[in-house]
Amino acid sequence: MKTSHFFKSDAGRDQVLASYEKLLKRWPVPLDRRMIETREGETHVLVFGPEDAPPLVLCHGSVANGASWMGNAERYAQDFRCYAIDMIGEPGLSAPVRLPLDSDAHALWLDDVLSGLGVERARFVGLSLGGWLALDYANRRPDRVEALAAIAPAGIGKQGNLLLKAWPLLFMGKKGSMKLREMVMGPNVMPASTDDPLLAKFLLFQNLVMDNFRGRIVKIPQLSDTELAGLSMPVLVIAGGKDVLVNSQDTKRRIEGHAPQITLDYRPDAYHFIPDTADQICEFFAQSGHPA
Repeated sequence: MKTSHFFKSDAGRDQVLASYEKLLKRWPVPLDRRMIETREGETHVLVFGPEDAPPLVLCHGSVANGASWMGNAERYAQDFRCYAIDMIGEPGLSAPVRLPLDSDAHALWLDDVLSGLGVERARFVGLSLGGWLALDYANRRPDRVEALAAIAPAGIGKQGNLLLKAWPLLFMGKKGSMKLREMVMGPNVMPASTDDPLLAKFLLFQNLVMDNFRGRIVKIPQLSDTELAGLSMPVLVIAGGKDVLVNSQDTKRRIEGHAPQITLDYRPDAYHFIPDTADQICEFFAQSGHPA
């Protein structure tokens, strides 16, 4: 197992990674796991879906790992050969390395990952920080990104002011922690409130990760107006108006003002966690001139 000083304790790290392994044993479709050598160390990738299907690269968000895709794995596997990458520097099984976001370092790392997988060109889906990762890669490597969908992405709108809102909650113990999670995930997205067993397992696991892992506290670079306008591949952005991590009103304003070629699904009542997007994303890929 990988170790990392980004965990709050060795015991917490071991608990998170052991729980991750248990989740992977319950993956809803047949799963292959690969360790890819890159210039930044090993990268862990979950591979599923038909071998002869078009490739789809899945990029999870911060304080997360490939388990983020557990609830949508079956749907994506109907149309794609899926590659869910554990981002380096996050609580997965990839190298405990955090690279500067305001550089081409992540693009170079992704070059290595895709080459190791034998993938020359793919569709991408990114969540939150993974949305930034997919957008950054599309900007730097447009020939390798056939189309992309970004869910609550960083990198377009300004970062939210969660720290100011969360500061009083940090002194309220478990109650404050639960309130903070509700601000991010939404008040009705708790393990006990869902009838979906896969979603419930993921939410319990995500709570464990948030209790034991130190997330990135960094300024995430934004694509410039020119870079947004220059994205020539089909792009879908799904954003929630109640997102406390990303200013989705600013995301909406910038897309409408500078990148009208991007398809925007702005949901005023949605939070940072936006479930049930896989059907929409697969349909977008099918209708955008890039059929599955």
